[in-house]
Amino acid sequence: MPIRQQVEYQGVEGARVGRLNRGINTTFVVYRIGDTVIDTGPSNQWSSVRRFLDTRPPRQLLLTHHHEDHSGNAARIAHRFGLTPQAPELGRAKLASGYRTPPIQRFIWGRPYPVQTEPLPLRVPLVGGGILTAVATPGHAKDLTCFHWRERGWLFSGDLYISRSLRYLRADEDLQLLMHSIYNVLQLEFEVVFCPHRGIVEQGHRALADKLENLKQLCTHARHLRQQGLDEQEMVRRLLGPEDWLAKVSFYNISKANLVRQAARVSLGGLG
Repeated sequence: MPIRQQVEYQGVEGARVGRLNRGINTTFVVYRIGDTVIDTGPSNQWSSVRRFLDTRPPRQLLLTHHHEDHSGNAARIAHRFGLTPQAPELGRAKLASGYRTPPIQRFIWGRPYPVQTEPLPLRVPLVGGGILTAVATPGHAKDLTCFHWRERGWLFSGDLYISRSLRYLRADEDLQLLMHSIYNVLQLEFEVVFCPHRGIVEQGHRALADKLENLKQLCTHARHLRQQGLDEQEMVRRLLGPEDWLAKVSFYNISKANLVRQAARVSLGGLG
């Protein structure tokens, strides 16, 4: 599969890859700043990722979290370029041992390969100047970490952003933690978000603030419907529409019901 899109923004290069092109969650952008690469793309896109990286061999690989679309090629990159990936501490055991993924995720991204990593430092120097600060942002995954380049006003957001509005939640996600992570990141100074799925979002701070506000409204509406005594299926139908093919093919691991169920329980205290 060829690279679907070449990305360039003020010295940042990227390659969008993906087996499918059925919405933003089925393609992935591997970003590179000089000789530093952020995330790896999925294992079933290795040939495209390899061609992109061969044009400027990386010396440093940073992982935002362990999910297979972000880390699937880490072992191959480590072997090919003689480096050790740096990863958040909470994800290193899974990265080292490997882990099972649901069938729909294996179809879209391929399976992850075990890889040994080094602990991700709080501050990551870049060759040529600049420092990325690692910011823990749990919720989507326990180990999710963003990279903030304060001087440039940039945020490499992992899966913190993706979209202004959520319609689904994975069974293992924690909406309360996710919303607090978004709130905490919004206290940082940045304008441009580099999202591996959505791409480059130039009004990124506003977009992330919109996402938090939309989630707060969803939580308020979900709590109101629950207080009225509606059952979960009717709450989902009213707030997001009935479940669709994604819930069915994922065996409800990814579903609207997961989102609405947690939204009805979220405490909005401390979220501005």
